[in-house]
Amino acid sequence: MDEVFLISRFLFAYLVIGSGIGHLTATGAMAGYAESRGLSNAKVLVQVSGVALLAGGVSVLLGIWGDIGALGLAILLLVTAVLMHAFWKESDAQAKQMEMVAFNKNVALAGGALALFVLLSTDFAPYTLTGALINWR
Repeated sequence: MDEVFLISRFLFAYLVIGSGIGHLTATGAMAGYAESRGLSNAKVLVQVSGVALLAGGVSVLLGIWGDIGALGLAILLLVTAVLMHAFWKESDAQAKQMEMVAFNKNVALAGGALALFVLLSTDFAPYTLTGALINWR
């Protein structure tokens, strides 16, 4: 089971780190989208979220205070879902569907991040470089 847990962290981190790289390599396009959603300082926010995604993904993958990395990712993903993918505000059916898919993806990933937070903050955390920063015992 230890290896399965490591594989699950790898798969989760693959998506999160890839998204972080996308934020940093396509900042202009993502900033334009963020501005269209009403965010000011969009370029800076895209870059900050990209760094946060990279840091959280590496934290979960390598197990360097993976509990805090996972919790930070869960918070970021939930905030992003609400601010960037408010499908309920869309009037166009196609745009509404696209935003709903993105919203649900972020919410599901946040759920996965919370599950990783719980596991990485307990004594069961194989193949990690550090222990948990928050230990519930």
